[in-house]
Amino acid sequence: MTGAGTGTDRDDLTGPADDTGPETTGPGKKRFRWRSKDFTPEEHEEAREALRKVKPWDGPMARADKFIVVATLGIIALNLASMPFRPFLLASHPIGLAAVTGSLSAVGAGAAFAAIGQGPLWLVIVAGVFGMIKFDWLFWLAGRRWGAKIVQMWAPGDVAQRFVGWVQGAPRWVLGLAVILSALPGIPAPAVFALAGMGRMRLVPFLVLDAIGAALIAGLVAGLGYGVGQHAVDLVLTIDKYALWITLGLIVVVSVRASMKAQKEQKAKKAGQAAS
Repeated sequence: MTGAGTGTDRDDLTGPADDTGPETTGPGKKRFRWRSKDFTPEEHEEAREALRKVKPWDGPMARADKFIVVATLGIIALNLASMPFRPFLLASHPIGLAAVTGSLSAVGAGAAFAAIGQGPLWLVIVAGVFGMIKFDWLFWLAGRRWGAKIVQMWAPGDVAQRFVGWVQGAPRWVLGLAVILSALPGIPAPAVFALAGMGRMRLVPFLVLDAIGAALIAGLVAGLGYGVGQHAVDLVLTIDKYALWITLGLIVVVSVRASMKAQKEQKAKKAGQAAS
């Protein structure tokens, strides 16, 4: 009896152990899937459908579409890469910084240095205008090629969408005025430029109107910097003194915002999955 009991006990002990295996996420699925063959055909089709809804071009991606996408990503990368260096260059090379980034703070700093005899004021304004408009033709080209989809993509939010809708429904001269005013804060400039391309505004008039708007805002900022003069220079030099800490602060702010956005998107995704 003892042997039988012992055999039963052994069966009881080994039974659950055989049922317990490595943790999986489902039949035929891996926990971490990096290769295309790790996904099911249904998942591939869902991804393709999501891409079709997001991409602004119709049909296969042409050479012009690739150029616009790569150039736009390059502009974003340039702006992000220049951010840590801007506080350092603000005091030493404000005109160069204005030409590369179109930064109004660099325009103001350059004008302040011009007020104390360090550089001509006209060069500060020209550099600022060039920096502000040098890539705007790309957004015009995107609107000419892709139409309404890219306008909606570059004008997120209800307020921006209402502004774009108002410009679309207004007389033709309003579009030219919107291009001039696009340099003002709060106006979705890329969407306005895309509207200009979509509305068949020719490139040369577009660039002229864009330059007029940039010159107005750059001239205003330069005038303020030139009028303040030495006090503005002292402020710029103070910023340069603490440039390292300002740069680290910018990196922290950008990192925290990106993390918060990712967490918010993940929570929304989980909520959507739970609801379905």
